[in-house]
Amino acid sequence: QVQLVQSGGGLVQAGGSLRLSCAASGRAFSSYALGWLRQAPGKEREFVAAFSRSCGTTYYADSVKGRLTISRDNDKNTVYLQMNSLKPEDMAVYYCAARFAGAGSRVYTEVADYGYWGQGTKVTVSS
Repeated sequence: QVQLVQSGGGLVQAGGSLRLSCAASGRAFSSYALGWLRQAPGKEREFVAAFSRSCGTTYYADSVKGRLTISRDNDKNTVYLQMNSLKPEDMAVYYCAARFAGAGSRVYTEVADYGYWGQGTKVTVSS
């Protein structure tokens, strides 16, 4: 199993930047595929960005391409989401998520794909 603890987030003006962190505890962190998802008020949780287990493949939602970057530090058991050029429509609670994955480059983009979740971090973007 893996436990995920998030940090970062907060209030930022449109066009600004934030970095979210997600520290994992538990064994075999490198055996997990990781992702970030978000849920805006009144909306369903949606995919934002993800790594394959091998980290050879990343995938982004069209709405965040070129502005948000997922990264991973296996030595620190931490995954990051760097968010630049933030827009009011990026405002949401952001969740990191993980699932045990076999070797390979598959990226998981569905909420139901993930079995482990962080506690959520609120990101507020003022216009």
